[in-house]
Amino acid sequence: MKLDLTPFNDPTLDAAFLEHLVREEAPARASHLARLWAYYRNDLSPLGAGLAFAERREDWLASAKPYYQAQEFGLPARITGRSHLGFGGAGVPQPAVTRKEVVIENDIAWRIDTAVHFLGGRPVGIESLARRPEAARRIEAALNAIWEASGGVSLLEEIALLGAVYGFVDLVIRTHPADAQKPHDAEAARTVSVEAVEAPRILPILDESDYRRLRYWVQVFDRQANRLGGGGPLARLLGRTGHRPATVEVVEIVGPTWWQRYEDGHLADEGANPLGRLPVVHVQNLANPMHYEGTSEVEPLIPLQDELNTRLSDRANRVTFQSFKMYLGKGVETFEDRPVAPGRMWSTFNPEASIQEFGGDADSPSESAHIAELREAMDKTSGMTPLAAGLLRDRIGNLTSAAALNVVLMGTLTRLARKRVTYGAGLVEANRLILDALNRAGALETDPEDRATRLHWPDPLPRNAAEDLEQARLKRELGVPAETVLRELGYEPNAGQRPKTGGA
Repeated sequence: MKLDLTPFNDPTLDAAFLEHLVREEAPARASHLARLWAYYRNDLSPLGAGLAFAERREDWLASAKPYYQAQEFGLPARITGRSHLGFGGAGVPQPAVTRKEVVIENDIAWRIDTAVHFLGGRPVGIESLARRPEAARRIEAALNAIWEASGGVSLLEEIALLGAVYGFVDLVIRTHPADAQKPHDAEAARTVSVEAVEAPRILPILDESDYRRLRYWVQVFDRQANRLGGGGPLARLLGRTGHRPATVEVVEIVGPTWWQRYEDGHLADEGANPLGRLPVVHVQNLANPMHYEGTSEVEPLIPLQDELNTRLSDRANRVTFQSFKMYLGKGVETFEDRPVAPGRMWSTFNPEASIQEFGGDADSPSESAHIAELREAMDKTSGMTPLAAGLLRDRIGNLTSAAALNVVLMGTLTRLARKRVTYGAGLVEANRLILDALNRAGALETDPEDRATRLHWPDPLPRNAAEDLEQARLKRELGVPAETVLRELGYEPNAGQRPKTGGA
């Protein structure tokens, strides 16, 4: 790839360093992050996919399930029949090792999905802090239109999901000056859009003296083209002789004053950055000091998930082995050729002959206790208990009041409060960039001091409507502004008192 970085007018932007990031750092970084996503999704693949036919031994394929799950990556070879030592992709079948009963219970996915629902499952209200009320209403209308056009609640859930899995998510503010012909609020959604970019694509170039300052933002990804590409040697080895969809390697470099996009090593497009600063908002899932990446909620659960799946698989093998009655025949001729069945009789002249019955399921208290302790460890590590996902079990006696529910879900609510700090700061900064872009495009003129906003997050727990209305009445009697009370109830002021439906 030949990089022409002259338009950036920055002698410290080194082309060789960028080449190293794209060719050396990006694959290793993407591989690690893809593993986090694989543990969340736990995708199914055909058994033996990615392996040469010569490596598919008959004893290894002796399994009742014709698929392979992503979380099998962390299971020992004595269960799966394949080894991933060295973090190999498809794994290598082990000689004389038969694939056993594999049980995968994805305890990671429901915890992540529950966390996403708590954070981004409902709309978040946006309040402008502009000095003049009429300007604040126009700003709120423009911001709500842009977030809604960019995805609304779905975008907010996407941001929360990518952040929870990878540890961070970057929001890119895209400007479309060709659509900014009319300076009306209705045109705001056509002028600016918000895009959430997944972590495996991102290669940040940070300030050498301040890790919190982003100097350049680079993303690398393969875009599928609407044409066919020829199959290479690997495809022929796997028996895929037909053509496959072609891909285009895209490298996008964004700086404070200029941006470029390369496709398959050739400059495809470039232009000036109208904002005069990086149009990127970096959002950490949970604060991780001294690192660009935040704390992933998947990574600390992987060892516990592997241990849980190992114990569940071992239990399945034990149950399978002991669930059937087995017989040991001694001194009976052709015993192995005569299956055990009603009315079956054996005869022998050997006085030492015998038939012994063994097998049958047996309880293993230590195994059950170990599995229960693993689940509790995952509850503590993730902050998400089964109760947060709606599974009450035998704890319904603790939920006699709203205060009791808050105590039971204290870990979940505390983590939610921490995430609202990091995500909230990112969304507020994104609003500031959006208003700056609208001002520069002439779609909505604002002063810098009028671009501050405040977010109103919905209550994560079920609420009693009668109690909420009574509290609202008391607040009005105490002199709390009507707009504040309406926002707390989930209504947008000056909008006919209809429930808010905006995105973020």
